[in-house]
Amino acid sequence: MHSTKEYLIHGLLFILTLITATLAGGEWIFGKSVIGSGDSFLTWEFFWKSTAFSIPFIGILLIHELGHFFTSMYHKVKCSLPFFIPVWLGFIGAPSIGTFGAVIRMKGFVNSRIKFFDIGVAGPLAGFVIALGVLTYGFTNLPPAEYIYGVHPEYADPDFKGYGEDVLDFELGKNLLFSGMSALLADPERMPAMSEIIHYPFLFAGYLALFFTALNLLPIGQLDGGHVIFGLFPKHHRQISLIAFTLFLGYAGVGMISPFQPMSELIFSLPLYIGFLYISYSSSGLSQKNKLTIILSLAASQYALAFFKPEWEGYQGWLFFGFLLGRVMGVRHPEVSGLRELDGKRKVIGWIAILIFALCFSPKPFIFA
Repeated sequence: MHSTKEYLIHGLLFILTLITATLAGGEWIFGKSVIGSGDSFLTWEFFWKSTAFSIPFIGILLIHELGHFFTSMYHKVKCSLPFFIPVWLGFIGAPSIGTFGAVIRMKGFVNSRIKFFDIGVAGPLAGFVIALGVLTYGFTNLPPAEYIYGVHPEYADPDFKGYGEDVLDFELGKNLLFSGMSALLADPERMPAMSEIIHYPFLFAGYLALFFTALNLLPIGQLDGGHVIFGLFPKHHRQISLIAFTLFLGYAGVGMISPFQPMSELIFSLPLYIGFLYISYSSSGLSQKNKLTIILSLAASQYALAFFKPEWEGYQGWLFFGFLLGRVMGVRHPEVSGLRELDGKRKVIGWIAILIFALCFSPKPFIFA
C-alpha cells in the first residue's frame, strides 16, 4: 500500500507536468507563451486550447507507466507510483515539451526472467496502443489547409520569402509508422509538412509518444527493450546490448571528429571526444583493455568515415542519452537465477515489441537547422 504522502507527491508531480506540457504546447502550437506580450501572450483561452496537446501526450505517458505498474502488481513485485518529471524552459527562451518523461521505481527484488519481460514490455505496448488511437484521430480529423494561416498569417502573403536567420528552423524527422499512417489516413490536401506538425496538437502528441516508445524499446541495458531482449535471448543479452549501444553511439557521433577540421581545433576536440566515449563506457562491465579497444576503434572508424564521406552526419542529440545509458544506467542487465524459456505467446509479444521499435524509431527525430 502507498501512503497518503506518496499519493500527494505523485499527484502533484503529475499535475505540474500536465501544466508544463500545456505551457510548452502553447508555445509550439500557437507560438504563445506566458512570458510573451501582446499577441504572443498565452491567454487562458489558448491555455485551454493547448490541452489538446498536453492531455493526449501526458495521457499516453501515464498509460505507459501504468502498464509497468499494474504488471508489477500482478507479479507481486513492489514498485512506486509513476514519477512524472515536469520541465518548462520557456523562461530562458529554450524549446521544451513540458517533461522529461516518467518513471516508476522498483521496490521489490525481481529474480525472474518472465517477470522482467512482462513488466518491461507492458509499458511500451500499452502506450503504443493509445498513441495509435491519438494519431488515427489526428490524421483523420485534420483541419482545412487554411488552418495554418491562423498560426502563420504571413504564409498568406504572396510576397513572403521566408524567415530571417534569427528564427528557429525546426522540423520533425520521419519514422516508418508516422509516414505510413499519414499516407494511408490523411487527406493529402490537408496534411502539413513535417516542419508544421508542431502546430497540430494530436499529431504532435502522437509523434512524441512514438519517440518515447522507440527510446524505451532500445535493446540496451535495463531499458524496456533491454528487458525484451533479455527475455528472448538471455544468454546473449550482454553481447546484443553492447553491440546496440556501440552502434547507437557510433551513429550519433558521426561528424564529431573529422580530418578536415583545423588542427588547432582537432587537438582539443579529439581527446575530449575520446574522453566522452571512455566515460560513456564506464558502466559497461568491460575490462580496461576491451574498453579502450572499442573506444579507439569507434573513434578511428568515425574519423575515417568523415574522410571518405564528409557529408555524412549522425545525430548528435543522441550523444547525451548515450552518455546517460552508459554512465548512469549501464548496458548490463541484472542476473536471475533461472533462464527458463519464454512460452510461445511471450515470444510473439517480444518480436512484436521489436517490430514496434523499428516502426517508431527515427534516426533524426528533431532537426534544428
